[in-house]
Amino acid sequence: MKGVILAGGLGTRLRPLTLVTNKHLLPVYDRPMVYYPIQCLLNAGINEILIVTGGEHAGDFLKLLKNGKQLGIRHLEYAYQEGEGGIADALKLAEDFADGQKICVVLGDNIIQGNIKKAAGEFFTQGSGAKVLLKEVPDPERFGVVRFENDDPSGRIVEIVEKPENPPSPYAVIGIYFYDSDVFGICQSLRPSGRGELEITDVNNAYLERGDLTHDIIEGWWTDAGTFDSLRRATNLVAEGGANLCELPKTPAGAGA
Repeated sequence: MKGVILAGGLGTRLRPLTLVTNKHLLPVYDRPMVYYPIQCLLNAGINEILIVTGGEHAGDFLKLLKNGKQLGIRHLEYAYQEGEGGIADALKLAEDFADGQKICVVLGDNIIQGNIKKAAGEFFTQGSGAKVLLKEVPDPERFGVVRFENDDPSGRIVEIVEKPENPPSPYAVIGIYFYDSDVFGICQSLRPSGRGELEITDVNNAYLERGDLTHDIIEGWWTDAGTFDSLRRATNLVAEGGANLCELPKTPAGAGA
C-alpha cells in the first residue's frame, strides 16, 4: 500500500502566517506540521509516499524533506496542484503514483496520538472499496459527520453529511482515508459542490452507495490544525501527551548557532 499526503491549499484561515510559507510547514510544537502525517504513514508500515502540494511555497517542501531518507521514507515523490479544486481534485494527481495499488490518504493538517497500523492491516485484506476513520468530537458541525444505522456506532454507516447544521451523530470522518484504485474514476466523475470544489465526502458516499465502505473508530486523541484555535490545540496536545513519533533528524556537526 502506498501513502498520499494532501498538503495544498492557501491556508487562508492561518493568515498572515501562510503568506510566507505553506500551512503544512508551520510548527506544531517541535517539528513542522507535515512530519505528523508522514509519521502516521510510516508507523503503519507505509514508506512510499507522495506529497501533493501547490501555491507559491511548494518548493519549501523539497528544502525541508529532500528525498525523505532522513525520516525513514523509502521513496518520496511530489505533485503540484494548480488552483483550488478541493481534496478530491488533489487526489486525482496521485493516480500514476498509486499504479493500481491501494492507497492511504492523509490530510496534511491531521495529527493523531496513536497509529493506524490496525486499520491499515484490515484494509490491506479488504477485497475492495474504501475505509474511513472516525472520532467522536465536540464540534461535529465542522466536519463530515456519519449517520449510523439504528444510531449504533458499531453498526454500518448509512450516510455521511458534510458540515451539517444538525449533526446526526458526534462522529466525524477524520482526514485519513483508505481507497482502492477505483477512487480515481470516482474523482473524475464528481461534479463541483456549492463551494466550487470536488468534495472528499462525495467520494466516500460513492463507496457507501455501492456498499463498499467500512470504518474504524480511532483510539487516542485526534485534531486538525487548520485554524489558529486548532493549531494551538494540536501544539498543546503534542507537548502534553505526545504523539507516536520518531526522533527528529540530527543536525549535522557544525550546523546551527
